[in-house]
Amino acid sequence: MPTTAIAGPAPDPMGAGRPLTPEILAPETVAHLEERARHVRLETIRLIAIAKVGHYSSTFSCAELFATLYYDAMRLRHGEPRWPDRDRFLMGKGHAAVGLYPLLADWGFFPKELLDGYTRLGNPLGDHPDMTKVPGVDFSSGSIGHALSAGLGMVMGGRMLGQRFDVYVMLGDGEMQEGQVWEAAMAAAHQRAGNLIAIVDRNGYQLDGQVDEVMGIEPLADKWRAFGWEVHEVDGHDVAALATLFRRLKQDEAREKPACIIARTLKGKGVGYMEREAGWHLGYLAPEDEAAAIAEIMGQAAARTRFQGDAR
Repeated sequence: MPTTAIAGPAPDPMGAGRPLTPEILAPETVAHLEERARHVRLETIRLIAIAKVGHYSSTFSCAELFATLYYDAMRLRHGEPRWPDRDRFLMGKGHAAVGLYPLLADWGFFPKELLDGYTRLGNPLGDHPDMTKVPGVDFSSGSIGHALSAGLGMVMGGRMLGQRFDVYVMLGDGEMQEGQVWEAAMAAAHQRAGNLIAIVDRNGYQLDGQVDEVMGIEPLADKWRAFGWEVHEVDGHDVAALATLFRRLKQDEAREKPACIIARTLKGKGVGYMEREAGWHLGYLAPEDEAAAIAEIMGQAAARTRFQGDAR
């Protein structure tokens, strides 16, 4: 359980200005982040079993992003969801909130018992996050395309109040088809919003099918650069690479350009048939399928532990 504020990474042990590499991360840190990503997947399965329908694959594609943000990158304080100097997190792809709620509970932002009534009548935890009901949720989402604009507004509001915090905005790749995203991107570059970080979950799929068949968005990195952003591309399931990148961005307080991270991910990551079948954007696992999915996720963890032991 997190108990103290994450105030950013320690200084680069290799010397000022030298790029961090994933190998600098302690093995214990990597293992913890991987365990937290696994926790996101397992809790997603458990909560959707309560709701009887939910967004497995969209949440699984960003599990490592959730874990790295909330347990390594973001500046937070346990039990204080309204701490003024906290980093902010917004989701354009609000349908993945089922994977976020367990982390907010772990941070003590609301009692963990609320998870057991996910989506039930009177429970604040809905399929999409509501900032007026759920402590720790910085922006209500589900209406695709609004989050980046709101994130920029938070950056500018903090600037007016003399506060400096980072604002992370997770966007679906299908969300790149929304015009408001690009209006916000243009405005953020103009406003030199260096503490605004967009994260595109580039899993390749949206509700209606493959993103590039519905409406092509490539060359995505070049488009963000053309709008005046600093762009990074990374394996969205490699927690060491993600943590390294987030730490570098956190350290670069002189950056004036907003940053865009294009995270290459796999929709349904962790459960083989979900990785291969696009129809799992919204679904429900029968009890026997749920047990098989859990066994597969836990089996991968056991295999990784054996591999790390052999490597030592």
